[in-house]
Amino acid sequence: MIAEDPSRWLKPVFQFHQSDTFRRLLFLLIGLGIYTAVLAYIELDYMHLRDSHPLKNITLMHGLLGFAISMLLVFRTNTAYERWWEGRKLWGALVNCSRNLAVKLHTYLPAGEVAERQWLGQMIALFANEMRTHLLLEQTRLSLDERPHPEIPDFDRAKHVPIQVVTSLMQRLTRLQQEGHLSENQMLLINNDVTAFLDICGACERIKNTPIPYSYTTFIKKFIVAYSLTLPLGYVFVLSWLSIPVVVFVFYVLASLELIAEQIEDPFGHDTNDLPMERLCKTISSNMTEILG
Repeated sequence: MIAEDPSRWLKPVFQFHQSDTFRRLLFLLIGLGIYTAVLAYIELDYMHLRDSHPLKNITLMHGLLGFAISMLLVFRTNTAYERWWEGRKLWGALVNCSRNLAVKLHTYLPAGEVAERQWLGQMIALFANEMRTHLLLEQTRLSLDERPHPEIPDFDRAKHVPIQVVTSLMQRLTRLQQEGHLSENQMLLINNDVTAFLDICGACERIKNTPIPYSYTTFIKKFIVAYSLTLPLGYVFVLSWLSIPVVVFVFYVLASLELIAEQIEDPFGHDTNDLPMERLCKTISSNMTEILG
């Protein structure tokens, strides 16, 4: 995830990072510029079409359709941003739930239960790491640190690992209650935080596994392409050779909005604009070490 100072204008304008839409659209922009130049040559120099030709009136159609395509793109980008922001709120809730659970365990458990405190802290941090791995659809396991931890169970990778982590955590907490280290009221308060872990994971899975309808995204792409390809037919009469940069710029704006929506609609990935899940996992792990040891 890129963090930039919003008050700076010139640097972002002239800086082309990896996720910049201009870099991704460069060859399409060049191709559209050549296409517009060819049409301008045919209409102006080869066919010698006059301003009274009916093709000049095609700009009326673009004026009407321009409002429709702008509304579609606004709805598209808003929907994608809502998914991105919901994912960020869910990971923020996971950080808060982890801290709340750790503080409760630190308060409830006897000071002499050092091993239990460390194990519970490791499992809470492990859940965040495993949820990140689960959302990324990776098969490799993220370790908490470089030290071996034989006390942590080896989970079945063919099954839902975050559920297995929560199950192991609840089993240990239930055993502590049975041994008298936790009261029933304390267990009820702890259970709310543990249950919230799976609620957050399920909400993230809903975002991950429910993409924007395919027919909607393909229609917008076809609409943008058809709109841009027919744009120079009428603008050549009005702007002559200046229609080349104008058409290229219009396509750049429309296509960039669609690309931005594609980048942020799935916030759980490796793209530049995706959520910094690895950094959030490190934050949780660091908090667990500070609170529970």
